[in-house]
Formats: sequence, C-alpha cells, structure tokens
Amino acid sequence: MGIPAHAEMPTGLYLEGKNSTTAVILAHGRALSPDSQVVGPLRRSINKELGFHTLSLQVPVLSSTNYLDYARTFPDAFRVIQEAIDYLTSEKGVKRIYLMGYSMGARMTTAFLVERPTPVIVGYIGVGLLQGGGKPLDANQNLLSIRLPVIDIFADGTPFDLKSAENRRPLLSDTFKQVRIAGADHSFQGNDNRIAQAVIEWLKEREGVTQR
Repeated sequence: MGIPAHAEMPTGLYLEGKNSTTAVILAHGRALSPDSQVVGPLRRSINKELGFHTLSLQVPVLSSTNYLDYARTFPDAFRVIQEAIDYLTSEKGVKRIYLMGYSMGARMTTAFLVERPTPVIVGYIGVGLLQGGGKPLDANQNLLSIRLPVIDIFADGTPFDLKSAENRRPLLSDTFKQVRIAGADHSFQGNDNRIAQAVIEWLKEREGVTQR
C-alpha cells in the first residue's frame, strides 16, 4: 500500500517536531486517552528534550472491563496506527518512526507490528507489556515475531507485570533492553520522570544524538 498524496491526522494529540525527521507514535492504555498516564507525560518529554514529532493516538476504548473483549477492536486500532504513519510521513516529512504502547496500547501496537511490518518503523517502546489472552492480545507472544530494537519498561510492584517481564527475559540482547521501575505498579503513578529518562536515553542511543 502506497502513501497517500494527502493524509489526515487521526484523532489524537500532536506535537510539532519542526526540522526533525524522527517521530514517536504513542498508544494509551485501556479506557484511557491520548494525554492520560504514561503516554501524556512521555509525549511531552520526548518532544521537549529531543525535538522529535510526537503523535499520541486515540485508540479504541470499550465500556467492558474484560480485556479479552478488546481483541475485536484491533482492526480499528491498526487503521488508526496506519493513519498516523501515513500522516507523519506524507505531511511532516518523517523518515523514522518509533512506535510506543502502554498496557492495552502495547498489546495493540505489538500486534500491529506482527500484522503489518513497516520499514519506516525503526524501533519499539513498550511500557507495561502484558502476556495472556492469546493472539492478538498477548504482547509477549507478539514480541517473538518483531525484529526491531526494543525497550521494555516494566513495573515490579504488580505480580502479573513482574511475571510477564520475567517471561520476556530470554529475549534480552544487544537490541532488546529491559528497564525495571522498582516499586511501581501497573499505573506507573509517580514514575513519569523515570520512564521519560529511560526512553530518552534509549532514543539518543538509537539516533546517535549527542546534544540538542
């Protein structure tokens, strides 16, 4: 599928990267929004510190409290992510994109990368990645098929998060990095600066940024 001549920005919150050709697309957690926990502070920090474009998406939200019900929303999530890629590349001159997901957003974004490998996406940022639910919901299973540099940020204060992270340890390599946020639970409340610092340092390494 080619890039359209003109692409509309999907619903979300965009911060201009000015002369940068690098962008980060972010996807929020279940029942949240583009400026909610984790994604809101992170999108602002990346834009401020690195000057990258950031586009935090409104991905599907259900009233259901059963995460398994979200599997049926994944085609809509994929459409929104693709719209974001098309918008950034065709309208903003972006050449390199990092895809980021938190919690349910991480399930959606990892599934997208399995379903639609996209050359312009050069790395993956996962926060609160969770296993379980089978395809396409299981982020751990999805990661097995992703051939990109990954930073995997996890909380050790919630048993399921910790277990999910431990089960990803075999993936650790020069291109797969885990960052443990000690004492955090799945909400990561009070840990915005720690998440931003880890992600920004990783992005600097990936992009060869020495100063701004």
